[in-house]
Amino acid sequence: MGIRATHNITLLMTKPMKTRYLLMLCLWLTALSLSAQERIHVRMHDRNTWWDFPYTTTDIDHFDFSSDASTLQAHTVGGVVIPFAANRLDSITLEDEPLVETKDHYKVFQMYITTNDGTDVLSKEDYQPCYLSLNARGSFSNYSGDAEIRGRGNSTWLWYDKKPYRIKLNAKHKLLGMGKAKNWVLLANYRDVTDMMNTFVFEAAAKLGMPYTNHTRYVELFLNGDYKGVYQLTEQVQQGSNRVEVDDADGILLSLDLDDGPELSPTATDNFTSSVFSLPACVKYPKDEALTTAKLDSVKHAFAILEAAVRNQDFKTADSLLDMRSFIHYLQLQELIENVELVAPRSVYLFKDVAGKWTMGPVWDFDAGYDFDWSTMMTGHNYFADYKELVFGTDPVKRNGYDHNLSPFFTNLFGCKEFVELYKAEWNAIKDTLVSSAWAEVQKYADQLNHGAMTREAARWPISGKNFSDELRNMYYWLLNRVSYLNKIIADYPLPASTDPISSEQFCGTLTVNTALDWDLGYSQTHKVNIDPTALSQLLGIASTSFNASNITAIVPLNTDGTEGENHTNGVYGGWFDKDGNPRYFAEGHVYIEVFSDLLHWNCGLQQALCSDSQHTVTMQLQYHDGTVLKKVNIKVVFAID
Repeated sequence: MGIRATHNITLLMTKPMKTRYLLMLCLWLTALSLSAQERIHVRMHDRNTWWDFPYTTTDIDHFDFSSDASTLQAHTVGGVVIPFAANRLDSITLEDEPLVETKDHYKVFQMYITTNDGTDVLSKEDYQPCYLSLNARGSFSNYSGDAEIRGRGNSTWLWYDKKPYRIKLNAKHKLLGMGKAKNWVLLANYRDVTDMMNTFVFEAAAKLGMPYTNHTRYVELFLNGDYKGVYQLTEQVQQGSNRVEVDDADGILLSLDLDDGPELSPTATDNFTSSVFSLPACVKYPKDEALTTAKLDSVKHAFAILEAAVRNQDFKTADSLLDMRSFIHYLQLQELIENVELVAPRSVYLFKDVAGKWTMGPVWDFDAGYDFDWSTMMTGHNYFADYKELVFGTDPVKRNGYDHNLSPFFTNLFGCKEFVELYKAEWNAIKDTLVSSAWAEVQKYADQLNHGAMTREAARWPISGKNFSDELRNMYYWLLNRVSYLNKIIADYPLPASTDPISSEQFCGTLTVNTALDWDLGYSQTHKVNIDPTALSQLLGIASTSFNASNITAIVPLNTDGTEGENHTNGVYGGWFDKDGNPRYFAEGHVYIEVFSDLLHWNCGLQQALCSDSQHTVTMQLQYHDGTVLKKVNIKVVFAID
C-alpha cells in the first residue's frame, strides 16, 4: 500500500509489517495540516479493478485503522464510520479538486454508500442516514457528504433482488454535471439487460425538445462495502429550479399513475379520480402543507376542463389548453417503444404553469416496453419478440391496439381531423432521424460500459442466456423494424371528417334488445346483441339514411344507478356484469358484452362457473356525435339464458 500527498511520502506495506506500518502512518498523518475542509481519496482493488472513493474531512484524526488492523476507518464529519478492507487498499491520497473538468458524462462513475448503522436498505418508505462518496473520475467535481437513502419503485422493488434506491443529500448539490438538487434516483434496471431502455427514451425526448427531460449518468455502486453493480443515476421527477420549473405558488405537477391513485393508495391525501375519464391522479406539486383540500379540488377542476375538451373532441379548445406538440411527441414515444403501461396508466407526468398550457412530461419508466414478455414478468428478461404489437392500434380513436382498456384521454383526439393531420406531420418530420440520433448517444454510454462494468454487472447479477452486447443489438434492430412498421401504420391512420366540437349533451331514450344465451356454450356463443339501426336512428332523431356508425364515439357499460362503469373485456367497448347487472371485473362477471369493429352487432357470453341464472339485464350506453350535440341512447339488453 502506498500513501501519497503533497508531501510526496510513500509507505509500502506487507502483512507482517502492519504494526510498524500503522505507527508510521499515524506519525505521517499527525504531521499533516489540513485546511478547513479537504478531500481524501482511498484507492482499493476489488473485482479485478481499481476503485477510488473520495470523502471530506476537517480533522486528520478522523482517519485511522481498526484495532486489529483489518480495516481502514474513515470517520466522516457526520460521525459515520466507513470501513475499507486493509488487504484491498492500494493508496491514500490527499488532494484538492481538479481545476479543469472534462465533462465527459458518458463515463462510468464510482459511488460508495455507507449507512450510518451499517444495515441494508430494507424500506422504501423510511429514509436511513448514510454517507455518500462519488468519484467523478476527472469529468466533474467529486462529491462526498452526509445523505439519506431508501428504496423506491413498485414492481422493481418487490420482485427483484437488485433494488432501486432514492437518495436525498443533506444539501443541494450538482452531481456529475446535473442541476443542483437534493433528491436523486438510482435505477437498478435489473429487468433490462441492456440498461438502456430508459436512456434511449430520455435521449429521444431530448432530441424532440421535450422540456425537463431527465439525464443519464451510469455508476457502479458499493453499498456498505457490497458491490451492487451498474446503476443509472438520474434526477427525481419533482418541482424545482433544476427540475420541473413551474411557479412555486401556482404551478402544478401531476402524475397519472394507478399505484399512486385512490384505488391503490386509498389513505393518501394527495390523489383523486379524474372527473371525466376516471383516471388515477396524484398531485406531485404542490405538496405537503401547500396542498390544501381547496387546492386539490382546483387541480382536479383544471384537469377536468382539459378532459372535457378531449372527450368532446374539441380540438380548438384542447389546443388552447394543451401543448399539442408535447402531447403528440409523448404519444409517439409511447408507441415507438410499445409502452403498454400507458394502459394502467403508470408514470405519466404532465405539468402546468400559472397561465400556461398543460404540457406532457417528463417521460419516465420504460422497462416494460420493447415488447416485454409479461408472462414471465417476475423473473424474466425477455423482450423484442414482436415489433408489430400496437399500443394505440391501427385506428387509435377506437383503441383497437394491445389493450382496449386504454383511456380515451390518450386517443379521443384522433377523432379530430386537425389532430390526425398534425400527428402525421410530426411523425414524418422525425421518423428518419429519431432512432439514429438517440441511438448514437446510447452507443457512447454502451462503449464505456463495455470496458469492464457490464462484465462485473453480469458476474454480480447473472442472467441465464442473456448478455449485454446481444441484447443491445436486439434492441437496436427491434427499434429499426418498429419505425419501419409504424411508418405505414401511422400513414394509414383514418382521417376523420371535420366535426364541430360538442357543445351540449342530449339523452334520447332507451332501446331494449332481447338476446338469447346458450348456457352450454359459455364464452362461445353464436348469438349476438343486434342493434336495429332504424330503431336507433329514430331515438337519435335522425333519418336512417343519415345514420353513420363512424359517428359513434363510445359504447360504455352503465351501473344500475345510471353512472358510467368500466370496460374490463378485450373488446374496444364492452363490459363484464355481475349478478346485479353492474360492470365489474372478470372475477365477479356473470355475463359480458364485447364490441369490436362492428358497432351494431356485439359479441356476448357468460361465465359458467358463476352464472346459473335464467335471465340477466344489463345496460350499455351508445354515444353518438351529431353535429355539436353528443346524443346518448341506453341499450337495455335482456339476456334469456337456456
